[in-house]
Amino acid sequence: QVQLVESGGGSVQPGGSLILTCTTSDIGKSHFMSWFRRAPGKEREAVAAIYVNYDTTYYPDSVKGRFTISKDRAKATAYLQMNNLKPEDSAIYYCAAASDGTLWSNNGWAVAGRYHSWGQGTQVTVSS
Repeated sequence: QVQLVESGGGSVQPGGSLILTCTTSDIGKSHFMSWFRRAPGKEREAVAAIYVNYDTTYYPDSVKGRFTISKDRAKATAYLQMNNLKPEDSAIYYCAAASDGTLWSNNGWAVAGRYHSWGQGTQVTVSS
């Protein structure tokens, strides 16, 4: 397992942008770094993943074109740039890391149970 620390949440108006940051204690132990979110009364949902060694990225249709995941290996940090935010994007956002290198297959990147480490979460609120 690795330790993950998120930052960057906050409140924005619809159409606004936020960038979330996730710093890991050891990026070398993770094949995938991802972001999930959980809104009140809803299931936890994967919103972005990056295959660390190849920089391949994955998104669900709900955020494709608006969210961008990236990473800086030297800083052991993953980022989630969120643009054109909508009220339905309001949730607690969690960073997750997985040592399983097969998550690219069969949308494994979107399965929370495949991740071994989680951050504490950061609140994102989109409201006018």
